[in-house]
Amino acid sequence: MCLSLGKNICHWGPLLALAIIKTVTASMVMCMMKWWSPLESVTGFINMAIFLSFSGLTMYNFLSAIFEGPGYLPLNWRPESVQDENFLQFCKLCQGYKAPRAHHCRKCGRCVMKMDHHCPWINNCVGHVNHAHFTTFLLSAICGCTHSAIMLSITMYRFINRRYYFLRREPVVNFSLSTLIMTVFSIGLSVGVVIAVGMLFYFQVKAILKNQTNIEDWIVEKASKRKRDEPFVYPYNLGWKKNIQLVFGSRSMSNGISWPLVKGCHQYTLTMEQLEQKNVKKAYSQPVSVVKPYTGRCLPLSYGLKVSWYTPCFDIARLKLQVDQTVLVTRFRKHWLYGEIISNHPPNSTAVVSEKGWFPLTSMNIVARGKEKTTMNIVALGKEKPNMNIVALGKEKTCMNIVVVLFCLVFTCQLISGNSSSKLYS
Repeated sequence: MCLSLGKNICHWGPLLALAIIKTVTASMVMCMMKWWSPLESVTGFINMAIFLSFSGLTMYNFLSAIFEGPGYLPLNWRPESVQDENFLQFCKLCQGYKAPRAHHCRKCGRCVMKMDHHCPWINNCVGHVNHAHFTTFLLSAICGCTHSAIMLSITMYRFINRRYYFLRREPVVNFSLSTLIMTVFSIGLSVGVVIAVGMLFYFQVKAILKNQTNIEDWIVEKASKRKRDEPFVYPYNLGWKKNIQLVFGSRSMSNGISWPLVKGCHQYTLTMEQLEQKNVKKAYSQPVSVVKPYTGRCLPLSYGLKVSWYTPCFDIARLKLQVDQTVLVTRFRKHWLYGEIISNHPPNSTAVVSEKGWFPLTSMNIVARGKEKTTMNIVALGKEKPNMNIVALGKEKTCMNIVVVLFCLVFTCQLISGNSSSKLYS
């Protein structure tokens, strides 16, 4: 158990998040001791107490989201009624059926109850059990970093604007070069966290108010555009008050397998829609033949700069390919395809785990009904049914976009502050 917890936290995401929390907290305490010490004034004590409360809540909910986990479906899980198995998808990796709202995470290696997404910051999935902790972690991080960004900026103003000392009797703020760099860096981190984590918090609030995860957003979007006799009704939106209670209230409202439902729906309304969409996807899938091997590298420079430039997100699975293999393509993006290797085993066999992932478009020839076709047929196929074959880029990259935004902001802030500090010392 301890070894498993160690693996969860010994990853670049949690370690980087811990480093950001500690850096901002240390900078804030250090700067406040220079001119608004909690030991010398009541207001300084209140200010520090508020910030440390945000910092403590951030750390507590961050670790809770990691160690409690999202809640995994038991291995070999089956519904109580054998007839209900017809309404559920079978997971070949877990050797069990997927309960309503459950999805298999390749990173965690398990089926996750009410899976929202896999977050690299906590090196775990966000799901039924840790959704409240994860959302509170985001909120407290935003509040704490907003507070620190304001107070650290005031500290920098006091340091730069020396004339202020002659107007009032205020403590003089002096910085060494290393302290100055750390303070400016912490301001950049704080602003980056507020913007990047704020975006993620916005999407989480939307998901909670609708009781609809990111994965279910995609399912509902496709369901609304699929032709049917009656409009599709999402079965879990109970109104914003009850939806909030499902996340932050007592866990007795749901065990992660059975859920409160909208009137007129049943437990398998969504899973039946998923099965229908899966059948449509299979009908529009395209077999392709491998003509050039692919090693599974994230940046396959041997395929050209365009292929490397449009590579899918780095934490998404790649499919290693050898010449003469056949792959069933289910969706695509620019210069890349997604599919699974076709084996000689029966397609419904529960003993076979198919390999899935992204691979370059130029490594393929189309094979359909015994005849070769050009690769343009894949593009045409995607245009016929775009909602069934294309993954939206926003859903595909999720947390990795946050990493890019954060570091870009930090780098920009460092450049700006570097210019201002060089003028100060000249």
